[in-house]
Amino acid sequence: MQDQEILSRIHRDIADSYDEELELEFEDRLEDAYADPAGGRSEADKEARRAYFRELFRLQGELVKLQDWVVATGHKVVILFEGRDAAGKGGVIKRITQRLNPRVCRVAALPAPNDRERTQWYFQRYVSHLPAAGEIVLFDRSWYNRAGVERVMNFCTDEQYEEFFRTVPEFERMLVSSGIQLVKYWFSISDEEQHLRFLGRIHDPLKQWKLSPMDLESRRRWEEYTKAKEIMLERTHIPEAPWWVVQAVDKKRARLNCIHHLLQQMPYEEVARSSIDLPQRERHDDYERQPVPQEILVPEIY
Repeated sequence: MQDQEILSRIHRDIADSYDEELELEFEDRLEDAYADPAGGRSEADKEARRAYFRELFRLQGELVKLQDWVVATGHKVVILFEGRDAAGKGGVIKRITQRLNPRVCRVAALPAPNDRERTQWYFQRYVSHLPAAGEIVLFDRSWYNRAGVERVMNFCTDEQYEEFFRTVPEFERMLVSSGIQLVKYWFSISDEEQHLRFLGRIHDPLKQWKLSPMDLESRRRWEEYTKAKEIMLERTHIPEAPWWVVQAVDKKRARLNCIHHLLQQMPYEEVARSSIDLPQRERHDDYERQPVPQEILVPEIY
């Protein structure tokens, strides 16, 4: 293969990786189209979009450096993402993990507890997802379900609720004293913004799966969730693991602000990588590659 052809292939691969990022932005493009029926964009809008992607790619490059440092130092990191339904937690989690090694940085998004788990120590099912040395775990919702949805929807008793607030500071101090760095984010959006995002999900068949009966009920009980959130932040904001509130009405700014802040929480530095030499492939005269049977090939429709 000629050098020029190799370079062209490399450039196409890089372009494909950018396309993957654009796919993640597809939802935003749809929302922009709904906001602007003519489909036009001002030059200022286009430049703001370009600036967003430039900064996102730069921050994702820093996240790769952070990942290398975590592995090299054996650091252990837990990041909690809490907030209103449709607040954008999933979007920032996707951007954080997109270019990282899933064996180093993984997401824990636990379903509702089953009958057996309801009889366990409350924190037990979360403990099994905690990181070992050199790992980062992102919790898409966490043990703070008890202070939010379980409280508002009466899924726990008053005694269980109070027991949670009594024990969660000690539980988190225990995590920190064991060498785990715990970072807690609350994504905050306005009543009006959540209303618009729910309407967007209702009318978009690709996003209707995001609307569960629980989400719809949370819309009706907005004020109860607000009170529960205020109590939670007041009673669980501890020096060892403080809360950080991300203003998330503007999703793109929220992503950039959250990733930038996360990077500031750790004294990471770039880890030197050894140079990589691609070895020559061994070739043997007695080997001949066998054709793939036609009946097992996936049809090339595209």
